[in-house]
Amino acid sequence: MKNIYTSPLVKKRTKWMLTGLVLAVALFFPRQDATAGQAPVNLGSAESFVLLAKSGITTTGVTAITGNIGVSPIDSTAITGFGLILDSSGTFSTSSLVIGNIYAADYTAPTPVNLTTTIGDMAIAYTDAAGRTLPDFTEFGDGDISGKNLVPGLYKWGTGLLIDETGVTLTGGANDVWIFQIAGNLTVNNGAIVTLAGGAQAKNIFWQVAGGTGVEIGTTVQFKGIVLAKKGIAFNTGATLTGSALAQTNITLIANTLTLDAKTFTLQPWHKFPWPMFVPAITGKKI
Repeated sequence: MKNIYTSPLVKKRTKWMLTGLVLAVALFFPRQDATAGQAPVNLGSAESFVLLAKSGITTTGVTAITGNIGVSPIDSTAITGFGLILDSSGTFSTSSLVIGNIYAADYTAPTPVNLTTTIGDMAIAYTDAAGRTLPDFTEFGDGDISGKNLVPGLYKWGTGLLIDETGVTLTGGANDVWIFQIAGNLTVNNGAIVTLAGGAQAKNIFWQVAGGTGVEIGTTVQFKGIVLAKKGIAFNTGATLTGSALAQTNITLIANTLTLDAKTFTLQPWHKFPWPMFVPAITGKKI
């Protein structure tokens, strides 16, 4: 077979045409991603708290918690059911139910000042989540996402949000972010499971709840994500959480297992605060 000669000019024109075709396809047929990509909500110094509340944290039954706990401006008398053991430094307490430290506004300095900063960071995070604009999905499922498979993005509801016993699945990569803006209350029915698929991580899921009652997590629910509640958060018997519960009023627990989403703790950003951190914070080990 004879070789067909193609002049350099024809080759160059062909290359230009192919490049133009690729650009045209990219311009007129863009990727149908569900979202341009939300940045995670910055929790600031609240990041290593699995539970943080302004007016109290109460537990009954056999509860198991991994992560720090804090209350402010209320004092330590509002932390009940934990059998607090005050450290000799007076700056934090421990509990047989908690892998981590427990902080309250009446503990020895610098804890009160640091807690004021942390509570302020929680409020900033709530405002950030609530203030994100241009939602990818509005009134999705008419306020009921039960049985749905949700891609990453910003979701907004002018009502409350329900997850019934069929649960919900969030599918995305390890760096994908979900932000749920909920004007009403968040209700998760008994037995529901929030399933993460495709590498999705609880630390990148934010439930911003503005309702006057707050968040009700049913019995044996397996919940995932960072809950930022304007009011209270209630966990019923046997419910579990991977993530954090950050409430601007109170948190109630009944024999629950709550675990800060697995991450490597370092002294950053806590080096600027003289907090006594628990072992994973010092060693850098994962919890």
